[in-house]
Amino acid sequence: MENSFLSLLSVKIDFAKSHTFFPTIIIWILFILLALIFIFNGIPYLRSLFRGEISLNFSLEHVDKIRLPGTLILIVAYFMLMDYVGAFFPNMGYGFLFVSIPFIFLVSLLYVHDINRRKFMYILINAIIGPSIAWLVLAKLFNITLP
Repeated sequence: MENSFLSLLSVKIDFAKSHTFFPTIIIWILFILLALIFIFNGIPYLRSLFRGEISLNFSLEHVDKIRLPGTLILIVAYFMLMDYVGAFFPNMGYGFLFVSIPFIFLVSLLYVHDINRRKFMYILINAIIGPSIAWLVLAKLFNITLP
């Protein structure tokens, strides 16, 4: 009886599949959040759409023509560069660290309004401290392999 109870508290993860553990959890959390968003926002939106209270507008006049492509370019570059830089330092997580700092800095600069010296310093500090803490916690404390 005691051995069966202790076996419930032990976790065994195959090292060959360990890199899929946290992404799987994140994917399920995102699906649950998507379902909640659809339930609370999507259903009322569809009801008002079918009643004719609102109409679908597919014009591009309200699209931010700098931030949308800038974000897409930065995200693609982030993932491509993370793999490239990570290949120089295998299994150390430096690819994540060295690419996340400029990525967060550039995305923050892309979305900031009325930039001044104070906001610039906050962005710079956040871009350095945020990924550094995430890298320390994930790579050093929990020994999670990062690119």
